[in-house]
Amino acid sequence: MTQMTRRSVLAALATSPLWLQTSWAQTGALKISHQFPGGTLAEGDFRDRLTRMFAAEVEKRTKGALKFSIYPGSSLMKTNAQFSAMRKGALDLSLVPLSYAGGEVPEVNIGLMPGLVTTYEQGYGWKNQEIGKALTQLLWEKGVVLVSWIWQAGGVASRVKPVVDPEDAKGMKIRGGSREMDLILKAAGAAVVSLPSNEIYAAMQTGAMDAALTSSTSLISFRLEEVSKALTTGRGTAYWFMFEPLMMSRSAYERLPKDQQAAIMAVGAELEAFAKTAAQADDTQVASVYQKSGAKVVDLSAASVKKWQAIARTTAWKDYGERNDNCAKLLALAEKTL
Repeated sequence: MTQMTRRSVLAALATSPLWLQTSWAQTGALKISHQFPGGTLAEGDFRDRLTRMFAAEVEKRTKGALKFSIYPGSSLMKTNAQFSAMRKGALDLSLVPLSYAGGEVPEVNIGLMPGLVTTYEQGYGWKNQEIGKALTQLLWEKGVVLVSWIWQAGGVASRVKPVVDPEDAKGMKIRGGSREMDLILKAAGAAVVSLPSNEIYAAMQTGAMDAALTSSTSLISFRLEEVSKALTTGRGTAYWFMFEPLMMSRSAYERLPKDQQAAIMAVGAELEAFAKTAAQADDTQVASVYQKSGAKVVDLSAASVKKWQAIARTTAWKDYGERNDNCAKLLALAEKTL
């Protein structure tokens, strides 16, 4: 019986395309980690939904050869550990703000550079322009594969007053979300608070923080309207645009056969339209959510964006461009898209 079983196994291995193409086989589900609330394919934070849609479609296209396990709410590992874990091959995929890795790879802070991206069309246009190709190559060299380009506009939730123009920030304790955002807030006279978006609620609830800049989707998903008296939306225009892609560990990616790699990249690209539509819908929905909670809701004008952009050029952009040659190159390429 043992001999027959062994023969059966050997015969199966000999005829398996996966084993013929590569010496490595995906023996367990690929892990996808993110910090956002979990939901379903049809309901919940669109970033969680996107990971579920991605997993289902890739599994379908690979006829079950690739399967995925999704870990929302930083349930697998801490938020700020995800990028490093992908680089080391300890995590397969993550949907995470790229700027969270700025302390490890300073170049990635281009993904949350105040005033550098002011519309979705401009941000998504990066992918096929010089800036997008350079950023994709940089991440590849750092051990990370860009799978889906996702941009989100953001606004400001405040427990005190609306933050619209730079002078409104003076004396407030505000979370910016990146080194560069913090620089413009400091220049405007604010005290900065650094923490991931899933920790904003507690900080505002206790008064440790007065206001926070974050994406429209996070403003909804983390129920910040419960601790806010005012909201500055990102609908129409914004100086806060965040690049929050779905990424994969290069080492995990390279272990897969070519057809599975192709499926991952194709599905990732196809989901970008969903991400853009969902993010824009949240830019509008967030205003309704906060109005219903009794918060004062205001929109940014082009003039207000230009005020923040002017501060950014002499602080955040200058600081970033001087950090190293790669940063200078990326900034120059990004400015061509303005």
